[in-house]
Amino acid sequence: MPYRIDFFAVFIFLGIIQAIFLSFFFLSSENRKNQANVFQGLLLIVVACCIFEIFLMYTGYIMHAFYLVDFSESLAFLIGPLFYFVVLSLVRGRVNRIQYLHLLPFVLYSFYLIPFLALPEDAKYNAWVTSYRPDLPFRDFEYVYTTDLLAIRKYVTHLTLVSIFLYTLIGTVETIKAFQKKKESFWKPITPALLRLRNLSLTLLSVALIVLVVKLSNKRDMGDHVFATYIALSIYFTSFSVIINSSFFKQTTLSESTKYKTSLLTPELQLNTLKKLEVLMKEEKPFLQPDFSLPDLAQKLNVSVHALSQAINEGLGKSFFEMVAAYRIEEAKRFLKEQPNIKIEEIAEQVGYNSKSSFNTAFKKITGKTPSEFRSV
Repeated sequence: MPYRIDFFAVFIFLGIIQAIFLSFFFLSSENRKNQANVFQGLLLIVVACCIFEIFLMYTGYIMHAFYLVDFSESLAFLIGPLFYFVVLSLVRGRVNRIQYLHLLPFVLYSFYLIPFLALPEDAKYNAWVTSYRPDLPFRDFEYVYTTDLLAIRKYVTHLTLVSIFLYTLIGTVETIKAFQKKKESFWKPITPALLRLRNLSLTLLSVALIVLVVKLSNKRDMGDHVFATYIALSIYFTSFSVIINSSFFKQTTLSESTKYKTSLLTPELQLNTLKKLEVLMKEEKPFLQPDFSLPDLAQKLNVSVHALSQAINEGLGKSFFEMVAAYRIEEAKRFLKEQPNIKIEEIAEQVGYNSKSSFNTAFKKITGKTPSEFRSV
């Protein structure tokens, strides 16, 4: 029998290779420290296995490995839960042990599939012919036991799609809540984690819709190569996303400063951080507290200390302490004019300075005058 090698076969095969390669990246020793990377790496492996079976069945190479017929049937029940675990890891920081119960359908169906997987080659051949090559003759084989005791295997595609749609729904709801909490647009995310969540949600939803359309349009599994090709395309889209957000292309030359070259702070995220910073400093005035620090400010803005420091240094052209001094002196100038009878020492304390000398030094450095000179003008 000639093998079927066409555009679909080649593209699916390349998608399998890319998924395996990308999974190694997500599951590398350094990236495994982030739980979301582990689950996304496992998700890629599961998807690779599913489209690998389609590749074998579509091309006819399954003739050399009939023991692999339907081997990925139960793995499809992992797609939804693994996606949900990625979402939980990125939104909440980790997946709790109780949530691993979402893997129960996969475990139960894996056991349910054992009677079929244990069948000899002739039975597997007939299963392949039924789904992919109805033009070929069947082999004589007498089934000595039923392989679908509960008669649910004929509905496995429906159950898989329900699982994927269900987890896409609850994962997307969790994602939208994260966007609302961060006050960012779903279509124009700034935070890298939200961008990753958005892309993953849309990808899984589109895959589920393509599978649904193909299954409704084709009898048996004769259209599986179509959605497998789309899945391969989505894998390449994921690879592209990983590459453009990689620090590889942000490496510094030997003549440049390396302070922020490995930072993932994008221009959009920096601008958003500075806007939130300006609003916070004007409305809450946290700089009036004597013990006000960069970690305190980062916590209020819900960003990392490193990212905030970079945003201030690059966006404002100042250090954190220079920025705080500027806000404090600006507030002190207002007090000096509006409250002429209050002592300068008291004003220094009101704007966050513990000593008059520190206040005088900062005031003169910024305004060119001492507080007394400024008040007398």
